[in-house]
Amino acid sequence: MASRIILCMNSGSSSLKFALYRIGDGEEVLLAQGAAELNDERVARLWIHSAGEKVEKTGSEISPASTPLSALSLELKQLQLPHPDAVGHRLVHGGQHHAAPEQITGKLLKELRGLIPFAPLHLPEEIAGIEAVISNFGNLPQVACFDTAFHRSMPEVAQRFALPRALLDEGIRRYGFHGISYEYIMRTLGSDPPSRLIIAHLGNGASMAAVKDGNPMDTTMGFTPAGGFMMGTRSGDLDPGIILYLLNEKHLSAHELSDLVNRQSGLVGVSGISDMKMLLERREASPDAALAVRMFCYQLRKQIGAFTAALGGLDLLVFTGGIGEKAAPVRWEVCSGLEHLGIKLERERNDANADRISTENSRCLVRVIPTNEDLMIARHSYDLVFSSK
Repeated sequence: MASRIILCMNSGSSSLKFALYRIGDGEEVLLAQGAAELNDERVARLWIHSAGEKVEKTGSEISPASTPLSALSLELKQLQLPHPDAVGHRLVHGGQHHAAPEQITGKLLKELRGLIPFAPLHLPEEIAGIEAVISNFGNLPQVACFDTAFHRSMPEVAQRFALPRALLDEGIRRYGFHGISYEYIMRTLGSDPPSRLIIAHLGNGASMAAVKDGNPMDTTMGFTPAGGFMMGTRSGDLDPGIILYLLNEKHLSAHELSDLVNRQSGLVGVSGISDMKMLLERREASPDAALAVRMFCYQLRKQIGAFTAALGGLDLLVFTGGIGEKAAPVRWEVCSGLEHLGIKLERERNDANADRISTENSRCLVRVIPTNEDLMIARHSYDLVFSSK
């Protein structure tokens, strides 16, 4: 099949990240990647990497009237990069009824607006990104890739909260996130992956997924990306009584509560620092930094144990995401104490961020596999829009 140019977009409240791929004829080529970063709704910084070229502009170099997409489009033209044939979007939430990539239509856009209460911090910006493509590119085909899709076939016991049935019928269930990353890892493992595996996607947002015989069995994030174990700025799971206390005794508004659990908690809540690299550098001098790292690793280690019980054993543990791929001390501390699960790390391999970081006699294989959500989105967009043509 002929090659096509796919623009992959990840729209957020403070930036528009993108990647431009050529897909087809047996090739998957990254042509460019970059971002437009916002400050007070204006594009404050823009950068693009393409074939050894690097464009970076800030402040007065960018037209005040530019939107993120228009600013990026202009630079792509000046770099003489090809016009996209389709656009793929990462959407954080698909709700109950969207469990696979879909071509975006007016009907789907309407349904996405109805899902905003499920993901109020993410979906408005992502919908705005879709609308920006319509404004800048007209009727260019667009594809929605849902971060929840990978987990939608989990068993009911993993999806269901212990709440009344009426709330389940309204869509309150464990959805899980980072699904595009998990799907990429599973594709990378090939058609015959180990039977029982755990994937730890560790970045500023972090989660874990348990997979058995190629099928998702459980995941840490729940109804929203704030659930699971602690993250850079998110609390992870909380005793519901804490929420009631904050509402009844501290009189927090819904906005204040959302800001607390999503932006003021996790690593930054414990230490004042959300960046894991900085925490690792400062933990010897700062007790709070040291505690934040220990808490993060302890919660991960505990979750690996829980998922191993759910899987009936463990054959493969995969680390991915920015922290998972680069933070060797975190991987070492997480795996220390898991020898009873057959996990033994080789320090030199771990320090080198090697593909395999477990020892030769470790019963459980431990790997570091870089994720690539943009490529996964490009593949889905190509397959959905062009593979049948």
